[in-house]
Amino acid sequence: MLPFWKVITREKAQGLYSELSPLETERLPIEDTLGRILAEDVHSGIDVPHFRRSNMDGYAVRAEDTYLATETSPIELKLTGVVEMGKEADVSVSPGSAVHIATGGMLPHGSDAVVMLEYTEQLDEDTIEIRRAAARGENVVSIGEDVKRGELLLGKGSRLRAQDIGALASIGVTKVLVYRRPRVAVLSTGDEIVPPDAEPRPGQVRGINLFVLSALTSEYGGIPIDFGLIRDDYETLRAKVAEALDTCDVVAISGGSSVGNRDITLSVIRSFEPEGVLAHGVAIRPGKPTILALINGKPVIGVPGHPVSATVVFDILVRPVIDRMMGCAEGAGERLTVRARLSRNVASPSGREDYLRVTLRREGDEWWADPVLGKSGAIRTLVKANGLVRIPLESEGLERGEWVEVRVF
Repeated sequence: MLPFWKVITREKAQGLYSELSPLETERLPIEDTLGRILAEDVHSGIDVPHFRRSNMDGYAVRAEDTYLATETSPIELKLTGVVEMGKEADVSVSPGSAVHIATGGMLPHGSDAVVMLEYTEQLDEDTIEIRRAAARGENVVSIGEDVKRGELLLGKGSRLRAQDIGALASIGVTKVLVYRRPRVAVLSTGDEIVPPDAEPRPGQVRGINLFVLSALTSEYGGIPIDFGLIRDDYETLRAKVAEALDTCDVVAISGGSSVGNRDITLSVIRSFEPEGVLAHGVAIRPGKPTILALINGKPVIGVPGHPVSATVVFDILVRPVIDRMMGCAEGAGERLTVRARLSRNVASPSGREDYLRVTLRREGDEWWADPVLGKSGAIRTLVKANGLVRIPLESEGLERGEWVEVRVF
């Protein structure tokens, strides 16, 4: 057995691909851009709204006409018309009058406030009673109050969410420039691995990493390309990796990354570019037997075969690579974190970072993180967990009640 070749810290591992450039761009209809990364700044060419509109159902009034109105001493105003939805207001408000208006309706000339419907009563077809004073501008959305003409609406590097797409539609932008999604080749190796629909014989296990890593790739915004299950055969694996390098932007190989006699992933990667291997071993648990390489400018990552190790490595090392290639702005791809108290003591040898699976629960006004213990081959520990806690390299563990940051997944 050979020792690990180059063991580095997690920080150094994450920095190995810091010079990667975003992929080329494409201009797409906004309905096809959820989760995509903007490759340009988007400024608004218009004011939103471009007319004064009501923010409530009620009556458009002159605020000064309502100043004396109270529940016990209401005032009466003359009802002079109705604002039709979707049309320019063709009525006006003069002193002592009011106009019926619905939410979103255009504020009529002469009015500067809207009294909510629940603070009024229509006495007859020509008269309404106001039981509450309205301040100037109350329940009114001014021109450009939402978005001003020329304002930066969304910056380059933003990950587009549903509300962002809605905002683009509101200013009349129907297509935007985004970075291409990286194609991530996912390979799973091992003579002991069989497909999920097969009945494993003694010594065999159903392969799940192909599905887990493909799903994570999709979750992170990449396009998973399934290269299937591959036996521990050097020539077969090398041919598949060569095909993956020709057709994809990132290559992720699950299994065979350790130092056993059947672990051939390192040899295969080095056969393409001996100096392309940047690290063999990362000082984390789970996930130490990780290979990080760069071949022809493309990241090639050998992740451990144990499902928990593979998942943790993919989250902390592969996700930033996908983010970078998609043009994601600094911090825009980070997972949500929750501050919680740890519910029990957890030991950790110094010299490596431990990633502890936890389940979050609410107790009073605080979140508590319950450790989910188990070996790196037990996928059920990830099913039970909903977050990870990082125990620092120099720490010897965490104590019960200590505050921790939980990376939620």
